Amino acid sequence: MAGSPPTPARLRLGVYADLRYRRLGDRISTDFAFVEFLAGLVPRVEELVVFGRLDPEPGMEPYALPEGARFVALPHYPKVTALRSVARSLHGARRAFRGELGRLDAVWLFGPHPLSFAFARLARLHGTPVFLGVRQDFPRYVESRLPGRSWQWAVPVAKGLELAFRRLARSAPAVVVGEELGRSYRQSGARVLVTGFSLVRVDHLASLEEALARRWDGDLRLLWVGRIDPEKDPVLLPDVLAALEPRWHLTLVGVGRLAEAVARRARALGVRGRIDFAGYVPNGPELRARYGRSHALVNVSVTEGVPQVLFEAHAAGVPVVATDVGGVRAALRDGELGLVVPPRDAAAVAAALTRLAEDAALRERLVVGGLEHARRETLDVQLDRILAFFAHELER
Repeated sequence: MAGSPPTPARLRLGVYADLRYRRLGDRISTDFAFVEFLAGLVPRVEELVVFGRLDPEPGMEPYALPEGARFVALPHYPKVTALRSVARSLHGARRAFRGELGRLDAVWLFGPHPLSFAFARLARLHGTPVFLGVRQDFPRYVESRLPGRSWQWAVPVAKGLELAFRRLARSAPAVVVGEELGRSYRQSGARVLVTGFSLVRVDHLASLEEALARRWDGDLRLLWVGRIDPEKDPVLLPDVLAALEPRWHLTLVGVGRLAEAVARRARALGVRGRIDFAGYVPNGPELRARYGRSHALVNVSVTEGVPQVLFEAHAAGVPVVATDVGGVRAALRDGELGLVVPPRDAAAVAAALTRLAEDAALRERLVVGGLEHARRETLDVQLDRILAFFAHELER
């Protein structure tokens, strides 16, 4: 890049993350809310170019790319476990990416993923600065989502990709989710910005008076939000409910392959009538209303970076109980902003929720601290911090 490095307002930035997009008319959309975070870059940079695999089937997903973001379609494959499809897509993906490099000042590549490495090499050959993005502990994520025992070989492969991505980060600054991952990347010699990816804006924040007025002397509503998939450990939730007083009820917001397993476990424990499966609710007013009607958020994942649900609960003034995985403990400031419990321990989760119900002073501390934290970590604050990091590194 000749001359002085661009300021954020003049930056032409390309972003790649392994997301599936669909087209309907002129609209490009995806089913991952993370694109809303990326969309916040549009008014902050000169141009935002988003690379993603385009599903050949037309349709509309919940999250549309905003006007002003330019989409570059990559060859489609149904999922990363479709290895032959992924391999076949590489040539076309490299060609599409290479064709854009002359119009970009920097690229932000999320991984580890085979395309992230291929794109990083192309960008380096072209002389385009590379930034990395890391949203979760990749080997743990892969291990929790294996299709079956025959896929055990994928775990060491994931560890190899993770190690290679950390080595790449020695010469490509990295934006990393959570302190745990941040420490591991720093130990590899990377220049790192630790952050979360909040979708909360200032006007989403509940009032403190409204949050503290929530009554705890009747039925209590517990909320869980996420994919009903193995890494989230949702089958633990009926055990949690069975260990609580009958006045506790649980709403699950999300869809996934373990939904029926959760229902079966709930029937076996006699708590099926206390569980509501709300299905998929996209980020927006309806989801915020779900938080507003809840007394506590529970997150029982076995692997995480910094889950978006923590920001959402804090913004709604809802106390949090979450498992001690990934960057959760640091995000909750070792219990200052939420109660932290061991993973796969239903009794510990139930005990923490019971403590919330019985201790008004604790609830007030968590609500006040959570709202203050949500205000300091809005989408806009985090994006400004990331772009300042980019500008600093480009000057180097």
